[in-house]
This record gives sequence, structure tokens and C-alpha cells, in this order.
Amino acid sequence: MMPPGDVQRVSMHDLPENERPRERLWAYGAQALSPAELLAIILRTGNSEENALALATRILSHYNGLSGLAKTPVTDLARMYGIGKAKSAQIVAALELGKRLVQQQTIERPIIQKAADAAQLVADMAHLPQEQVRVILLDSSKRVVTLQTIYSGTLNATVLRTSEIFREAVIRNCPALIIAHNHPAGDARPSPEDVTLTRTLIAAGRLLDVDVLDHIIIGQHGWASLKEMGLGFDH
Repeated sequence: MMPPGDVQRVSMHDLPENERPRERLWAYGAQALSPAELLAIILRTGNSEENALALATRILSHYNGLSGLAKTPVTDLARMYGIGKAKSAQIVAALELGKRLVQQQTIERPIIQKAADAAQLVADMAHLPQEQVRVILLDSSKRVVTLQTIYSGTLNATVLRTSEIFREAVIRNCPALIIAHNHPAGDARPSPEDVTLTRTLIAAGRLLDVDVLDHIIIGQHGWASLKEMGLGFDH
């Protein structure tokens, strides 16, 4: 790609000390920094036309923020002017650490008391580039036993096997589960196929003595609970 333009490069060392991202982090904490400042620290250096902060700002603008950046393959990111293989690897590695931290929180075995608790547990699905199906297995106290990824790809009822959804619940003798999947296009509203799938899984769960407590759909800007919406769950 072409360089961003003939703008005089301002070195990070030319900035006042209280405007440099690393110094600001030490003085005020990471939570006080903007996404561009945090990304600049990860990048460490800029290029011949931009300092690290200017480069970070351009990256976030090009990909419409962190959400878009998180969905960008490392190969695409590397082709952006001024980034290359090393910086693209640094960015993707940092984002992956963030995703894994969210997933690691399931080890704490939270109690799922409402749909919002389940949605928070799988909130990272909002940034996935393709559809994914996960199952939250619960014990009799509705405490999380484990969180499993069952499927990744283009989701339809024909590719999902009911046995895969319930296999681990049966093995671990879990009395209940919550299914979750994402809509990469962004809209969390359930489709007719989502409602049909929910009814199918509820019926299968009754035969296996495993309650399907909810079906959560994660979009880019929100989530939906089929149970709360009364879709697929007969009262």
C-alpha cells in the first residue's frame, strides 16, 4: 500500500513527556490510555513517515476500531503500509492474549443466574470473523462446569449434530446447558433457523435429561436471549 502522505514525521521523543504513551501508562495506569496509545506501546516503533502513535491511530481508523482490527487476519494486516510481518504479529499476539484472558475466566466457575451472565461469559464471540457455536455446561447449582467450542464455520442446522452438543454434558453428568453462537454480520436478532434449532435441542435435551436453559446470540453491538424473547421455549 502507499504511504499515508508527505507529513513531517514527529518522533515520539519529540513529544512532551506527558504525551508519550509509555510515560503516561507509568504515571496514570493502562486504563487511562486510549486504544491508540495502548496499540502504540505494542508497536514500539513507527516507520519512516509516522511515529508509533500516528501509526496506531491510522491502523485503528482503517479497521474501524478494535473490533474490526480483532477480526483482521495477520496476513492482511501485514500488507498495510508501514506494518509488515513483525508488527502484525505483535498486534495479533496481543489481541489473542486478550481473548484468552476472557476465556480463562471460565475457570473461576461463575454461577449463571440470568441471561446477561451467560452473554458476558461469551462476549468475545462478538469479534469473531466467522460463526461459532459454544456450549456452557452447568452443574445443579447453575455453576459453570466448562465452556466448549462445538463448531466454527457457516452455521446451519444440517452441520450441527445434536450428539456433539450434548456429548460432554452426558459424559460429565451435567443437568443443564446453555448454547451460544454469534452473528458475525452484527445483528443479534434471532433468525427463524435459530428458533427451529432451539426447539430441536430442547426436545433432544428432554430425552437425555439435560435442560437447555437458554440460547444466547452474540452480535457486534449486543446480544439476544431466545429464552427472554420467548422464542423456541414453550411456557
